[in-house]
Amino acid sequence: MKDILQIHEYDNIALALRKLSKGECFNVRGAEIVIKQDIERGHKVAIEALQTDDHVIKYGFPIGHVVQTVEPGEWVHTHNTRTNLSGTQEYRYERKLVENPFENEQLTFKGFKRENGTVGIRNELWIVPTVGCVNGIAEKIIKRFEKEIGDIAPFDNTLVFKHNYGCSQLGDDHENTKQILLNAVNHPNAGGVLVLGLGCENNEMAEFKKALSNIDDNRIKFLVSQDVTDEIEAGVRLVKEIHEYAVNDKREDVPLSELKIGLKCGGSDGFSGITANPLLGRFSDFLIAQGGTTVLTEVPEMFGAETILMERAQNEEVFHKTVALINDFKEYFLKFEQPVYENPSPGNKAGGITTLEDKSLGCTQKAGSSPVVDVLKYGEVLKTKGLNLLSAPGNDLIASSALAAAGCQMVLFTTGRGTPFGTFVPTMKVSTNTAIFEGKPHWIDFNAGTLLEDDVSPDVVLRSFIDYIIQVANGEYVNNEKNDFRELAIFKTGVTL
Repeated sequence: MKDILQIHEYDNIALALRKLSKGECFNVRGAEIVIKQDIERGHKVAIEALQTDDHVIKYGFPIGHVVQTVEPGEWVHTHNTRTNLSGTQEYRYERKLVENPFENEQLTFKGFKRENGTVGIRNELWIVPTVGCVNGIAEKIIKRFEKEIGDIAPFDNTLVFKHNYGCSQLGDDHENTKQILLNAVNHPNAGGVLVLGLGCENNEMAEFKKALSNIDDNRIKFLVSQDVTDEIEAGVRLVKEIHEYAVNDKREDVPLSELKIGLKCGGSDGFSGITANPLLGRFSDFLIAQGGTTVLTEVPEMFGAETILMERAQNEEVFHKTVALINDFKEYFLKFEQPVYENPSPGNKAGGITTLEDKSLGCTQKAGSSPVVDVLKYGEVLKTKGLNLLSAPGNDLIASSALAAAGCQMVLFTTGRGTPFGTFVPTMKVSTNTAIFEGKPHWIDFNAGTLLEDDVSPDVVLRSFIDYIIQVANGEYVNNEKNDFRELAIFKTGVTL
């Protein structure tokens, strides 16, 4: 493996692929670079002299500017570099589309065809509480059902969507809670759902039920706890009815075009933008060539790289929706008098990410090179096949839940520092480096760190990744499912009554 890497020919920094020691010498572009101080793996080293206010160039783009003179061989990071970003911006539509490098291979996976035409990659039994007050009741119903029924097949698993909302909320918060829960009820990974209410919450069952369209009464049941004497008994009876109806569910061959995949990163490091995120980008282009769908979110981590996405807007309408996506989220920060560019996190910085531009230019690589076909507001469901953008914050749990609620059957989640969580659909962890893959095999599902090894072909890694994703779509569990780490997190912005 190389010791340092200049990612783009225009870059004036290189990336340390291992810990570099003071005094080591390297040849970069024909010039000898002497390392001026110890530099940690994943961090940046100057490969040419930089004067105060000069841009730091990585991936061929500015990621900030230096605030002091920097000599070749010096460490470039938060101590001597600042962001170039400030405030909201105006944008102009300048479309730059490229041809998808992949062909349609007409691949298939084995999924569950639903009566409404959607396809699930899991067949699970869910209880969706309309309010957090009944989380405990839901847990008791599931446990008693599992004990009495013994074998839950054809269901793969059971899940209670525990959350602490559904009451004491106003405006957007109330609507967000309602919409995310509605989307969960309609999700194709659910083979059956019990919607469980209390009876006095703001998220009223009658209104909730009215908002659901095309209810399959055999697979979706409703129970208001205050309306019955024994809510546990009533709930178990309804769940058993769902189970009895679903007994013949089975997997069938389905075109890969039916896959909808969320793209997310968290606990990023200096390798995210050169291994795992580009791997997801190539997979995104591949899946779109098959007629499938991918979704990029975490809007604050597009700041500084948003024009790359805007140039790929399929048409002017999508361009304006992308502009609104970016500026509306900036206004959200400003409304609460918070800095728009208070990112990256301490863990990101420790891993070698210096500024938000640095993080965003790595983050947006997960979207590959395909055109952006639509932009979704928080809580909206996918309508158009291809690459979509989704409004949600960078928070891992909220953004991943939003991807699942939009209709994604699976979330691909890249990480350089590791994280164990999962949302309510399979959440595949892809490591940016081999060390975290080897250190946390019970968290990480796929190692993109092999892309740093000299003898590994990127095409071989991509094909292995595609094959693994199809295996997971066919039913193979990822680590968050094996660990039973599955969460629902809903975006909250306002007051609590």
